[in-house]
Amino acid sequence: MYVQAETPAGAVLGRRDSFGELYRAIPYAAAPAGPARFRAPAPHPGWSGVRDATRPSPTAPQPVRDFGALDMSPYFGPGWVRGEEYLTVDVRTPAADDGRRPVLVFVHGGGFVTGSTRAALYDGRAFARDGVVLVTVNYRLGVPGFLDIDGVPPNRGLLDVLAALGWVRDTIAVFGGDPDEVTVFGQSAGATLTGALLATPEASGLFRRAIVQSGSGTGAFTPEQAGRVTVAAASALGVEPTAEAFGKVPDERFLAILPALAGLDLRTETASDPLAGLSPFSLVLPVQPADSLVARDVDLLIGTNTEEGNLYGVANSDELGHTLFGAGTARMAQAHARIPGGRTYAYSFGYRSTALGGRLGAAHTVELPFVFDVAGEPWLHGDAGLLGPDPAPEGLAARMHGAWVAFAKTGSPGWAEYDAVEFFG
Repeated sequence: MYVQAETPAGAVLGRRDSFGELYRAIPYAAAPAGPARFRAPAPHPGWSGVRDATRPSPTAPQPVRDFGALDMSPYFGPGWVRGEEYLTVDVRTPAADDGRRPVLVFVHGGGFVTGSTRAALYDGRAFARDGVVLVTVNYRLGVPGFLDIDGVPPNRGLLDVLAALGWVRDTIAVFGGDPDEVTVFGQSAGATLTGALLATPEASGLFRRAIVQSGSGTGAFTPEQAGRVTVAAASALGVEPTAEAFGKVPDERFLAILPALAGLDLRTETASDPLAGLSPFSLVLPVQPADSLVARDVDLLIGTNTEEGNLYGVANSDELGHTLFGAGTARMAQAHARIPGGRTYAYSFGYRSTALGGRLGAAHTVELPFVFDVAGEPWLHGDAGLLGPDPAPEGLAARMHGAWVAFAKTGSPGWAEYDAVEFFG
């Protein structure tokens, strides 16, 4: 059945089912169209009448990523679904009433170039079932989101996430959520963005807790590294490396040059490539988030999977996983544990998927079906499914999802606080 909620920007029409209510494609900022693609997010002007929030949002411009025999579409979603107004959130809530329920805000992964709220893995039914409001966020990707250009704000994708958190603060009570009990969580690139929020003064007061799943507190490019990507992008496009020139380029051309940016040598005298060549885009910061934390009284749950690098099918998968996720996660956990106020919890996820003849194992992304309690869905199984042909272990999804819910509600996932010696030696 249809339901309606009144937000400060206007009324929205959603749907009610047996799990609660779902509202999709609600704008949290104005459309990043034309030159606005390279500006900070601007407030949405609102609308008259009732906005249809029953259909999914357009997505940020993005390429199609191929993982061979492994079906990663539940993770990446459908790719680029065109439409200018894609700075939106989806809200899954038990009810849009005057309840004061804890809120989880999810920031998707995808190497800073892909992903969206349309990905099947991010279904929020289980969170609503368990009394939590789930908000999933679209943000700018690739060149519009993260290319470092003189004269325009850097890290525009991160600014989008900040704007979405501001929307949550101002609006989530309409959907039965408590703006004082917000947990922001992300996976992969989304986890790196989440960790960066802990080092962003403007994020103060927007959330009480954070969960960093397979991200890195040391995943940012230096300005020198980012400058190399900008020069390469301008060269591939045949334009000057200026905001004016990039602003005239259509999104299709930004996607077309991505292969030319792959494999750039970003090593400098002072920094290695934190993404090991897997993406030409990341945050651009003079100091890594793990070395510049400013958040106080924010609880953190942080961890990795035991075989992260297996997703990428390389011979040195253990080394790659440590470089991309393990080392930066350890540094972030250690740094946060030294800050007074907030508690620090760590986890290590070790369930081995039987996909790819058992070779996938406890790879990057394998924890997500258990966090969202969708591990039994048939589209995650079979020869090409992320979890492989075998059924998921009984009770694992309930345990992991339950820990995330408990953390959102109480600040504790149900185990002892972080011990650096126990987790990282």
